[in-house]
Amino acid sequence: MKVVFVGAGPGDPELLTLRGKREIESADVILYAGSLIHQDILKYARNDAILIDSYGKSREEISAIFERFVVNEGKKVVRLHSGDLSFYSAIQEQMEFLASKNIELELVPGVSSFSAASASLKREFTSPGVSQTLIITKPFGKTGKPEGESIKELSKHGATMVIFLGVHLIDDVVSELCAGYPLTTPVAVVHKASWREEKIIKGTLGDITDKVRTAGVKSQSVIIVGDVLEKAGISKLYSGNLWL
Repeated sequence: MKVVFVGAGPGDPELLTLRGKREIESADVILYAGSLIHQDILKYARNDAILIDSYGKSREEISAIFERFVVNEGKKVVRLHSGDLSFYSAIQEQMEFLASKNIELELVPGVSSFSAASASLKREFTSPGVSQTLIITKPFGKTGKPEGESIKELSKHGATMVIFLGVHLIDDVVSELCAGYPLTTPVAVVHKASWREEKIIKGTLGDITDKVRTAGVKSQSVIIVGDVLEKAGISKLYSGNLWL
């Protein structure tokens, strides 16, 4: 059998892809990412499926689960991650372990929480004449960051920026952002985008720190920075003059 990595989307069970739902329904074992996964998504699992919460488990423990159920017991395992799989999902090391054991694997992409945040805010993150570039990043973590990729350096581009895993460090994040953006730059913090518990906090670089503290938001949030939150250009894609 095999391991299928499934991006569970931002939270709302209806934002799970059709293929993701199908993979969950056919899984013998589901290894899911704790409270980051909306529990209603697990309702798609078979009654006899084995559900394992990966919260608090080490890389070695997760690897042992893969080996036990796929190699030793011949079962299909779905590794259910929040959001999308293409960034900050820590699956590369899991895939490398599976490859080392010749275990077949597949990936099913999911909807990112920044896409859900865009929908909740009812704003495009790019706009003609305002910003045509979207930078996705996060603060320095345990593994550090390549030279030139600090939030401080990236802010100097003036593009729209989406910052993951940084709301608990909002003071430091804002301090770095101020190297490139003026204090009047619009900021939105979306907590648990698409969940019933969703919170949207809007402000500027000058006041967003206090607003986040007042709201008591410390995790599971994306920070969006840029003029596109308040300004919009006009696209010429649908202009009546085809030569524009």
